[in-house]
Amino acid sequence: MARISTNELLKRNSRSFYLTLRVLPRAIRPQISLAYLLARTTDTIADTEIVSPGQRLEALDRLRERILGISDGGLNFAELTLQQGSPAERELLESVEETLSSLRRLSAKDFKRVREVVETIISGQDLDLQRFPSATPKNLIALRDEDELDDYTFRVAGCVGKFWTELCVAHVFNTAEKRKFATSFDFEELGIRFGKGLQLVNILRDLPADLLKGRCYIPADKLAEARLVPADLLSPANEPAFRPLYNRYLDLAESHLAAGWEYTNLISRRHISLRLACAWPILIGLETIQKLRDEPALDPECRVKVSRDEVRSIILRSILRYPFKSSWRAMAKFSIERR
Repeated sequence: MARISTNELLKRNSRSFYLTLRVLPRAIRPQISLAYLLARTTDTIADTEIVSPGQRLEALDRLRERILGISDGGLNFAELTLQQGSPAERELLESVEETLSSLRRLSAKDFKRVREVVETIISGQDLDLQRFPSATPKNLIALRDEDELDDYTFRVAGCVGKFWTELCVAHVFNTAEKRKFATSFDFEELGIRFGKGLQLVNILRDLPADLLKGRCYIPADKLAEARLVPADLLSPANEPAFRPLYNRYLDLAESHLAAGWEYTNLISRRHISLRLACAWPILIGLETIQKLRDEPALDPECRVKVSRDEVRSIILRSILRYPFKSSWRAMAKFSIERR
């Protein structure tokens, strides 16, 4: 196989997030790019449904051991690679040794940071595989409660907000900013909520597709309060009964993104590229939430997506408005107060 550059792997596998990676400050771009590639690789393994959950768990464990330095054995994901319909995901698995070798080019502290965030993400994927081993539309399995949902969104995305913050404190902020943020639990917590919000948007957008796989990320106890069971969500006819609960989770996702917007605006305006890198996923997330408010929640034929043209428009408007504080802040419109 011809060698594929890290940049090309990112471009083929990160879609809109590639734009964020490209604009990041150079001091943190390699670390975040590498963590993203490793997380996409583990996600590809976890989502290869034609392979048994046990095999996927074993593959994730072998990759985890390599990342943590517990093992130095070569990785061969040939069977998983053959099952990928996407050429980009095949390339991810085929390039895993090269991706891992890039870890050695990081400083010891950054290596530890990347290792910790990817390990946390893998723990969330492990939980998913253990939670839904026999899930099918006829055997629908739901999360039990909101604690499980919050834990899941932290493991697979909230931890990235923590990782991102640690890198900024270490490599981007000046001495005064480090004093302001290094010991600020609130700033880090806002970053964590930022990540949780992006993941919750994904969960709500993908709800019909996940239900067809037998997975329900809407907690069973909250469904019960609405006099519903997970299987009821397979029928679009139950939309009226489900919609108030769904809207509540849209509100929660929006409140998390509002925390992310506060996080973004606490960063000094001199860090233009960093603030833009934070702003774009928030603005795309808010646009997605608005579409989800207007479209059916349970119809598997209705796939909500922010178009490439809309993404380009968001990026252009953010750049044009950046010099004007009030116009910039008004870009992110929230229908709820941040909780």
